[in-house]
Formats: sequence, structure tokens, C-alpha cells
Amino acid sequence: MTDLFAHAMQERLQHEGPLAARMRPRTIDEFVGQEHVMGPGRLLRRAIQADQLSSLIFYGPPGTGKTTLAMVIANTTRSRFVTLNAVLAGVKDIRQVTADAQEQRRLYNQRTILFIDEVHRWNKAQQDALLPWVENGTIIMIGATTENPWFSVNRALLSRSRVFQLVPLTSEDLYTIARAALADPERGYGRLQVEVHPDALDHLVDVANGDARSLLNALELAVETTPPDERGIIVVDMAVAEESIQQRAVLYDQEGDYHFDTISAFIKSVRGSDPDAALYWLAKMVYAGEDPRFIFRRMLILAGEDVGLADPHALVVVEAAAAAFERVGLPEGRFHLAQAALYLATAPKSNSTMAFFDALDAVSSERDSAVPTHLKDASRDQEGFGHGEGYLYPHAYRDHWVAQQYLPDALQGKVFYQPSDQGYERTIRERVARRREEQLAAMTEEGAGQGEVLTFSPTGRARDRWLMRAISDTGRHLGDVRDRLFAEAQVPRHALILDLHAGSGLLTWEALRRAPEGGVFALARDATAATALREQAERLPEIERPQVLQGDPLDLPALLAEHGSGEVRFDLVVGRNALTQHPDKAKALRIVAALLRPGGAIRLAEAVPRHAQRLYDLVDLAPLDAAVAEALRAAEEAIYADAQDPMTNWGLEDLRHALEAAGLGDVAIEATTMTREIPVTPDLIARWFDASTSDRPSYGQCLSRSLDPAALAAVRALYARQLTGQTVTWRSEVAFVVARREG
Repeated sequence: MTDLFAHAMQERLQHEGPLAARMRPRTIDEFVGQEHVMGPGRLLRRAIQADQLSSLIFYGPPGTGKTTLAMVIANTTRSRFVTLNAVLAGVKDIRQVTADAQEQRRLYNQRTILFIDEVHRWNKAQQDALLPWVENGTIIMIGATTENPWFSVNRALLSRSRVFQLVPLTSEDLYTIARAALADPERGYGRLQVEVHPDALDHLVDVANGDARSLLNALELAVETTPPDERGIIVVDMAVAEESIQQRAVLYDQEGDYHFDTISAFIKSVRGSDPDAALYWLAKMVYAGEDPRFIFRRMLILAGEDVGLADPHALVVVEAAAAAFERVGLPEGRFHLAQAALYLATAPKSNSTMAFFDALDAVSSERDSAVPTHLKDASRDQEGFGHGEGYLYPHAYRDHWVAQQYLPDALQGKVFYQPSDQGYERTIRERVARRREEQLAAMTEEGAGQGEVLTFSPTGRARDRWLMRAISDTGRHLGDVRDRLFAEAQVPRHALILDLHAGSGLLTWEALRRAPEGGVFALARDATAATALREQAERLPEIERPQVLQGDPLDLPALLAEHGSGEVRFDLVVGRNALTQHPDKAKALRIVAALLRPGGAIRLAEAVPRHAQRLYDLVDLAPLDAAVAEALRAAEEAIYADAQDPMTNWGLEDLRHALEAAGLGDVAIEATTMTREIPVTPDLIARWFDASTSDRPSYGQCLSRSLDPAALAAVRALYARQLTGQTVTWRSEVAFVVARREG
């Protein structure tokens, strides 16, 4: 009976609750926004669809979908789903949930997912009470928080959870949500005749500022409080919209990330001498209700740290503005905030006062240095120990200065203060430098000592060890190629990456390591390579494995559709020799470019066979007949000049034209000569000269087109005699390619 009443209450809330609650998405397909974690192919989406969730923390501002994602999971999972609000629940509730979870697991072998809203509200003891049950798998925790989890969530709990940061929704996302609410006949206003003027909708979306809840609340107020006109239509015009949502909700808090991030942006803008940015961030803090005394405190620090002696008046101006604010108060005191900020932003900059911290470091790290005798207090020990003896009184000299030792012996010549060339400090720079030189010269003449011149998914140790072993199990040459491809890629952890020529997994495993919350697709050319990759990946949890496709780059759209990933668009495509032998490089690049999201990048390392190592350069041809030697050179060069061979009939400019024709921009191609050491064995000689088992002829078969059998036998004998057992330096040219999809 209780369940019936509870169900009835839930049904009533779904029909009578606020619009924002009624319109909450129920499935993945209804969810709008957060493409970086919920887009096709991303790890979180795959985990929800496969019902293979681990503990999660959703972190982001209000109205971005944290609770909604939890509800989508609740509607999708086969696990038992329980919710708690950290404001209302305590240790007793946790114990009850864990006891029920154990019973459910024992009786029905069913997991329990516990959703904790506002998880940051729990103290350390409450979070610790949950930890053992998360650790042993009794509970799968999903936490939602507006506070930075790295500061608000227990580190032990955090280390066992994946963290997904949600961001404010885009304007397009908000338009989609508003139109869905107006069209839905059951949960929204589809049964009513509602006409929302375009400018009114624009206003609602703009002022909502990325917050779906704020938008829907405003839309609800506008529709519910506006009577129908004579035609029976509820008209929401600009006047109604402005009444419904009058003030933009600014993301800000007094103790959390927005507070610290905004003041950081303000300080960095002032330090960077950008008065416009300084005023913007100052206005955002004032608008959000930040304490002006806090802002003045930070400006007083900046006046000493970043302006310093470049403008000694900066400190005076800020101090005066702060005092004026105390007398005037708000709102007029905002003039003094702005004046101080503008003075600092436009003042010359010097951080030479940081010299104090260098001196502090020296004090903390050096051995105890005695005060030089002439600097010691003469009033107590002059007679007995000669303290103060030899001190030169500066005012007795011209310009009130005289060269003498002031630093301890061990620090003679040590420089802490470096005057800048900005503002007032420029006027003292030369004087300080000249006096230092004189000081040092005087100390040298007196025989004084020269002195000293003195970077989230949780860490999975087994997974990380396996990945590191997989990516390091390669030669230096291949490792250099891999590292260079990824060196400047700046791969987000949630990126979708395609390895265009997976082969042994050289790039696949590195991509997987760099994008643990995204997704990696690996294109293998044949069944053998695909099977090998899948077998290697079996050591990883199923949801974390790369999606292995088998085929040609031309087949990618069909392969992705067959895999159920036809909507996937990649942030990054990487490949090693993905195009080197491809017969239609231009078409392959057009297809790959279409699979990149706007702004997505392609990074390739393509060997250029046309400039590959020539075997005849590895040996001394003198023992050969001159005619045979010349024929050998010509025959080998002909291999690399075959206009019909897709492996050798292209160069860097051909590759550039193909990239640009595919609609890719910012094309950069850098040819690099790479070398590696290769031991020459009898088997390698045999592979060079014996008939090939692949589609391509062997080196010896190519030479046989120009050399008779006797000459070919002489060449083979020469190579075997001079190279067998030797380690040769093999030179190759690799084109490193970077391009982006425009738009």
C-alpha cells in the first residue's frame, strides 16, 4: 500500500511539479548538451548504454545536467538506484543504504547505485562511512557537486571515482530545451497555444546564462502568468520575458571555484596591463556581491608584487582608494574600486620585490652566516671583540655612499634585487648596477671571499602499468615518432581519437592513455592486426577498450555505421604511415576530414619512400664491374621513380595539395630525417633478394628488371660479404603533418 501511495505521489509530481522538473530528460537521446562527455562515442555515454558504470562524480554549475544525468542512469540501468541528498542525510542513512545494498546483492545479485546530490555537503566522517562500501563494490556512487571535488571530496573517495566536469550549456542547447518544453503536450505546453516572440526567447536564453533550470523557470513564469488574448493565444513578448527573468544569474560563490577563478582572472588581467579585462572581472565580482575589502586587499598585494618600484605611487593610490571606500561605502565606493584597478592596470610593471623571497630562500637553505665584524653592534662588544671596528659611515662620504661589505662572507657577490627597466625603477637601475660593481671590486681588492652565486580518472595501477608497458615496448625510432605526434597535440582527457593505421597499436595505446574519459577507435587494415589488437585490449575493462575496426580508410563511414557509431566525430586523428602506400590519398583524406569535428586536428607521420635509404649507399661498390655498379644505381633509383607506384609517386607538395583539397586548413608539413641502427642478418639479406610473398616485389625482383642473373648474383654476394653481421645506420625521411578542419 505504501508503494502505491508513493507511486501515486510520484505521478502527481511529474504532472504538477515545476516545468524544469517535468521536462527533465529520461533517456540519453533526450539529454541535451555536454557533448564533451555525452557525445557519441564518449566513455560516459558508452558506460551508460552498456550499464557498466563505476563510481562517478559530476561537477559543474547549477542547471547543467548533473542530477539529470543521474536520472538518465536510473532509467537506463538494471541496478537498484537509490538517491540521497547530502544536506538531509547522515551516517545513519548511509548505513541503512549499505545494509540494503548488501541484502540486495546477496538475495538477487543486483548492484546498488547510490546518487548523492550535493556530495560536497558531507563532512569527512560521512564520506569515510561510505568509502569501504564503494571500495568493495557494494555501492556504486554517483555524486553531484557544484564545488571543486579536489577540495570538497575526500581524496580516498575521489581516487576511486571518475570525475566529469559539466559546463554551462550553449545558447543552442538552451533554444533546443525551450522549444522542446513549448512543444511537449504531456510535460510541457504543447496542449496550449503559446506564441513566444523571437526577441523574447532570445532574452530568456541570454539572461539564463547557460542554466537550463533558470531558463525553464522563467519560461514557466512567463506562460503561467500571462492570460490568453482574444484569440486564446498566450503571447510571450519582450515585456513579458523581461518581467519573467530580469537579472542574469552570474556563476559565483564566496568560497568556491568561481570566487578563486574570477579573482585570479582579475589579478592576471591587471598584471598583464589590460584595463578592459580588469574592469570586466572587477564588475563581475561586484555584480555577484564580492566583498570590496577582499578586492582591495588583493590590489594592495598586487601593488607591491607586480608594480613595485616601477611606480612607487601605486601603493599610495590603492591605499588611498581603500580608505576612501571605507568612508564612502557602496554604491559610490565603486568609483574608488575602479580607480585603483585602472591605476594598477595602466601602471608600469616590475616584480623586483620578489627578490625578498630569493633572500628568504637563501636564509632557509644556507649555513648560518656570521654578521661581518664591522657590521656588528659596537655599543656592547667593541672594546673586547672589536665589534663595529672598520665600519664606514656612508654619510661621511660624497653622495652619502661608500663601498664596503654588507653581506656575509659566504654571500659576497650574491644578487637578489634586479631592477627592471620600467617606470621609476629605470632611473635607479644604472645606479644600483654601478654601485654593485664598485662594491665587488672593493671586496676583491681587500681580499674578501668571492662569495657564492647561487602537473581525472582515478589511478588504476594495473591499467597504467599495462598501458605504459604497451606504449614503451617499441624501438627508439618508433617511440620518437609516437612522442612527436602527441607532443603538441594537447589532447583533452575526454577526446575522441582515431588511430588511422593501428597496426601493432603503437599510437592506439598512447591515445588510450591520454584520453581515458573519451574514446579511441583503431582502424586495422587486416584481420590479423585487428585480432591482435583485440586480444591485447582484453586486459582492460571492456568499457575502456579501444573500438577496433577493420578495413580501409575509404570504408570508415560504413564501418562506423556498422559499429553503431555513425554520428561520431573525432577531436583528433593520428596515423603512422596511414597514407604512405594508399592508392588514393586525396579521397582518403576527404573522408577522414569529414569525420573530424570543426576545429578537430589530424596529425600524421608519413614515411616518404622517395627519399628512403638506398642500399647501394651502404656498401663499397668498387669490387663490382663499373658497368654493373652503374646499372645497380640506376635500377635502385628506378624503384623510387615509378609513377605508377602509389608508394613512391608522391612528395610533400602532393600531400599538401591533398590536405587542402580535403578542406583542411592550417596545414603544416615538416620533413625530418630519422636514423636507426639495423643489424644485418642472413635472413634480412634473403628477404631483400628472394621472391616476395607479398603483393609488392622484393628488392632483388626489382633489380632483375635491369640486371642479368649473373650481375644480380654478384650484387647479392657483395651485400652478403660486406653487410652480414654488421649494424648499419638506416636513414629515412618522415613527413610530420598537422592540419585542422575549419569551420
